[in-house]
Amino acid sequence: MMTALKRDDLYSLEDYAAIRSDFRSKVMEHKKIRRVPIGPNATLYFEDQLTMQYQIQEMLRIERIFESDAINDELETYNSLIPDGHNWKATFMLEYSDVEERQNALKSLQGIEKTIWVKVGDCESVHPIANEDLERETEEKTSAVHFLRFEFSPEMVQQAKNNAKISMGINHKHYNEQIDELKDPIRESLVDDFSDPN
Repeated sequence: MMTALKRDDLYSLEDYAAIRSDFRSKVMEHKKIRRVPIGPNATLYFEDQLTMQYQIQEMLRIERIFESDAINDELETYNSLIPDGHNWKATFMLEYSDVEERQNALKSLQGIEKTIWVKVGDCESVHPIANEDLERETEEKTSAVHFLRFEFSPEMVQQAKNNAKISMGINHKHYNEQIDELKDPIRESLVDDFSDPN
């Protein structure tokens, strides 16, 4: 089970500068087993303690933040994106290399974040709670980035830990794709986010 990051978990600006290259390489490798493409243009990036530590360290570095209150603000913001034993938290991105195609897609894909689903074994599909921090859609278009929280019942967690099949997909009228079965090492990495349901 993940735990929230604390001040003691973070490197000072000086220490981070010394280890940044190695730390970044470690995080990039880790992110590979937390990335789930669904079709050609949609990707879920599942967050955890390590990915959030990297985000915080980079923010502190870029903004040259060293005051306690400001560091605590960053911790509060990013700790909300760390799963807490019965959920997955993900950054959902719509990715198009062509700018015009991207603009047209964002106009036609309003509400897409609500049509994402995850299914564990023979349990009901889970749809995410989206964008709890702020609204990311206008009347004209959706955002290319959404923040999602998938909540799982104890039965779902238990089935996942017992190697039940995990599938996921998107059922939007303009984007319909699915993954029939999540494979290791991605599956193993995500199931490790769950605490023991008992």
